[in-house]
Amino acid sequence: MVTLTKSTKPQKEADIKRSWHLIDLKGKVLGRAAVSIAGLIQGKHKTARSFHFDGGDYVVAINAKDIVMTGRKLSDKVYTRYSGYPGGLRTNTAGEILSKNPKELVRHAVSGMLPKNKLRKPRLTRLFIFPDAKHPYEEKLASKGEVKK
Repeated sequence: MVTLTKSTKPQKEADIKRSWHLIDLKGKVLGRAAVSIAGLIQGKHKTARSFHFDGGDYVVAINAKDIVMTGRKLSDKVYTRYSGYPGGLRTNTAGEILSKNPKELVRHAVSGMLPKNKLRKPRLTRLFIFPDAKHPYEEKLASKGEVKK
């Protein structure tokens, strides 16, 4: 006899199927690209999504040096960090960061769009950003057949 249960089975780490996604950032606006990357990392596109469970996918972002910011944000947007010591306040504009390390600009934007909890760091480890089109994950993307153009 089949019995019906009114409870949902909790997900297990072994049940997760993580796929790989390729996102080309060439000519894309930073914030809009970061929203789509954050959604894929969190697994918002999956039907069996849980808020307390890390079930997102891997994301490979290429051409980070060709990302676009609207308006005058390249010269006006300022990123600030403070070491805690006197004289330890450091500021950089978005244009300076884009020219020196474009990967950090994208990572900072995606990190700001993830929930501020214990799952943030493991989710960010599944994000791979490259300044140009070359990356070492070609075989993983090709085997899954999920290359986005």
